[in-house]
Amino acid sequence: MAVQPCQQFSLDGAAEQGFLAFYRSLPEKPETTFRVFDRSDYYTVHGQDALFAAKEVFKTMSVIKHLGSGEKKVPSVILSKMNFESTVRDLLLVRQYRVEMYRASKGTKNTSAWELVAKASPGNLQQFEDILFGNNDMSVSAVVMAIKLGTENGQRIVGASYADSEARKFGVCEFVDDDQFSNLEALLVQLGPKECLLPQHDSTADAAKVQEVIQRSNILISERKKAEFSNKDIVQDLNRLLKLGASGNSSTLPEMDLTNATAALASLIKYLEFLADETNFGQFHLSTFDLTQFMKLDAAAVRALNLLPNPLDGGNKSMCLVGLLNKCKTAQGQRLLAQWVKQPLMDKNKIEERLDIVEAFFEDTELRQTIQEELRKVPDFSRLAKKFQRLKANLQDCVRVYQALHRLPSFIEILAGYEGNHQGLIRDCFSTPLKDLVEDFQKFTELVETTVDLEQVENHEYLIKASFDEGLQECREKMDEILEQIPVELNKAARDLGLEAGKSIKLESNNQFGYFFRITKKEEKALRNSKRFTTIDTRKDGIRFNSTVHILYRSLVETFSPPCFTYWPFSRGSKCYVFFSAGGYSEPMQMLSDIIAQIDALISFAHVSANAPIPYVRPKITPKGEGHMKLEMARHPCLEVQDDVAFIANDITLERGEKEFLIITGPNMGGKSTYIRQTGVIVLMAQLGCFVPCNTAEVTITDCILARVGSGDSQLKGVSTFMSEMLETASILRSATENSLIIIDELGRGTSTYDGFGLAWAISQYIATKIQCFCLFATHFHELTALADEVATVTNLHVTAMTSSGTLTLLYKVKPGVCDQSFGIHVAELAHFPTRVIDFARQKAAELEDFQGSTAPLGEGVLDSDSGLSPAKRRRLIKQEGEEIIKDFLSQVAKLPIETMTDDQTTQEVSKLKEEVLARSNPYIQELLAK
Repeated sequence: MAVQPCQQFSLDGAAEQGFLAFYRSLPEKPETTFRVFDRSDYYTVHGQDALFAAKEVFKTMSVIKHLGSGEKKVPSVILSKMNFESTVRDLLLVRQYRVEMYRASKGTKNTSAWELVAKASPGNLQQFEDILFGNNDMSVSAVVMAIKLGTENGQRIVGASYADSEARKFGVCEFVDDDQFSNLEALLVQLGPKECLLPQHDSTADAAKVQEVIQRSNILISERKKAEFSNKDIVQDLNRLLKLGASGNSSTLPEMDLTNATAALASLIKYLEFLADETNFGQFHLSTFDLTQFMKLDAAAVRALNLLPNPLDGGNKSMCLVGLLNKCKTAQGQRLLAQWVKQPLMDKNKIEERLDIVEAFFEDTELRQTIQEELRKVPDFSRLAKKFQRLKANLQDCVRVYQALHRLPSFIEILAGYEGNHQGLIRDCFSTPLKDLVEDFQKFTELVETTVDLEQVENHEYLIKASFDEGLQECREKMDEILEQIPVELNKAARDLGLEAGKSIKLESNNQFGYFFRITKKEEKALRNSKRFTTIDTRKDGIRFNSTVHILYRSLVETFSPPCFTYWPFSRGSKCYVFFSAGGYSEPMQMLSDIIAQIDALISFAHVSANAPIPYVRPKITPKGEGHMKLEMARHPCLEVQDDVAFIANDITLERGEKEFLIITGPNMGGKSTYIRQTGVIVLMAQLGCFVPCNTAEVTITDCILARVGSGDSQLKGVSTFMSEMLETASILRSATENSLIIIDELGRGTSTYDGFGLAWAISQYIATKIQCFCLFATHFHELTALADEVATVTNLHVTAMTSSGTLTLLYKVKPGVCDQSFGIHVAELAHFPTRVIDFARQKAAELEDFQGSTAPLGEGVLDSDSGLSPAKRRRLIKQEGEEIIKDFLSQVAKLPIETMTDDQTTQEVSKLKEEVLARSNPYIQELLAK
């Protein structure tokens, strides 16, 4: 809960009425837009935004005040600077809201003259970067996309563009898509935009489907006028923004042939207002994004494989793959790793190159740890490059770059010291490029050493060297003379109060009060009886005061001010020279950031691989469409690191033409879902270029991972559980190729048993016979296992369990064969259902199933501790034995000489035979007699 604000509304009647007139004149806004008003010392929010702030920020309605009177009173809340900054971070980075900030117009007495001075959205953080990140490195990437639909030769064309203002990149992409827009969904996953622009008032069916796909990926949609999606001015806009080199004309670029994509790009440029800032001119790069260079992932696969953080995990980062793999020490490394996880590679050579580098750091522990320690000291060069490019950097930024550059030679030496098998690769990828960049920055380091007073940096003061200018030199000498008097004044005050200078009494300074004394509350008595000192304020850390006798302000502060005021204009002029000169280094700074990010991300892979509970192994990568997938003793990387988890590893084998489709049956909670998900995670990790949690691993390159896992209603979107899984499955059937990996868990549960089974059978048969890709299908439709008798590439597996005295024990081992039971009632017992409910459930199940059905206590794949047989097999043997007993009984009855026997004798003989049958205690016969 935020601290309640101490500020009060200080508006006179005219100012209040003027503000209310302006506030009421504002156009209606969406609920996801938050308007805040800057009042210099504090901020205010009004109307629904005030109610939101009271509820979400302060957790109480008592902070609400009202402006105006009568029925038109406007609820209002004050936000301190700290509350404002934390609220804006939450709105933009977590809740995906838009923020607008208004400020009173300068140079006017009109109390209703306010203007919009800044606005931001999840994908457009530029105007709020200082508020959001301050001096902290920016570990999130804000990418904005725009989409324009078109048709060509009767085909559906998607034109997409994106802008990354941090990296100063534009990208365009144009492709044919199906009616489910599966390619667009894969593009959204690969780029991970925070916001997507669409044309307004597009009521076509395709436009509605595109919105559904974007919303399914949890991306904010911003609608823009259709006129903004036009190629009319795109050439001249790009001529100003792009770094074009010798040609100087964007019309000759191959990307300009993608007319739908460039129209989308035009809307992005306008929305992000790049042309309004001249520092953007000549700074951007344009490229075509190739959708096929990375593995395709749909939104369902991202959720199923737990790639990204989920708020429901309670902040446990290792519950998702990004959190598990992210041991990066730099902000640029964290951003790159999060991007890589959504972009698994398809090129075998690139995968092997990453694996070689990871192997080098995996094997050399000392090298890995030493570089990680060095990386902790590296600033966010990408963000600094942007500040330099915009001429918004300060002397502290110059010094941060200088200090980082000063450490680079030793960093390069550490890399050059590696003498392992991949020495040449480390040299070519990192050592040599870094060495070249250090040489490029030689003039920058000379500039900083010449102009910046590096001695004062140790005191956290960032000043231009006094010797850089004669005027500065003279001012600095006067300031030094005055500063020498400060210890003398402190000693005088200490003697007067009978305190120890520097310990009980200290001399401090700030911008508000200048120089002042401070003592602890414990020493307050010494100050109370003295009339020579004036108290400024009392705080937790002590009492601040100044001297009326020594006239500290007059003798020090006032004397200190003239040279100070003289010094800073000179210094500011010199700073401009430094910043202007340093601005040309923004591009090599970005190149340096890219190299550091790659080192950091790959070392993070090596760190996680080496420090896992059981170290990961390097996977063997086979080309797409070749070989098989074989994972020996595979584990789920996120589950095995959880506390109190002893993970049971299992083998996974998929072979072309022989073992392509696995049907996994078994008890609830037996490990089926974990088994199929860990397969997808391991394949993805291998194509990231990371080691994998197995004893040995052979992975064939997969072009996409498609998933239908779990059920979840979306009532707010009018989508039921069943409709949701049908939409996901339809997308799978349209998108999958023979080189895909499909993961399906519990398909068909959202409808009747017969319809669900029919759909599950038809979908499974289609995948197994038509698509013929690798697929893992976990199901409770035990009848589906009969598909293995019809299709040669289908194989049945089951998760095992064991029972003793009616108690179910899950073993989490996956073995060949079929399990015809799901043990729902047993799981209900584990969940401590009331006994009456359990008994009644067994009774109703018995009414619906015959003896071989699920009314029996246990199913196939569960070993009875007494007999050593699976219960289903044991039941079959019991039935066979019972049928033989009945056959023998009928045979003996037929042999009786009934013609020569009286009725009593016949009854007596049959009773004897019946007693012999009952003495056998066969459960099958007992069941028949009970009925």
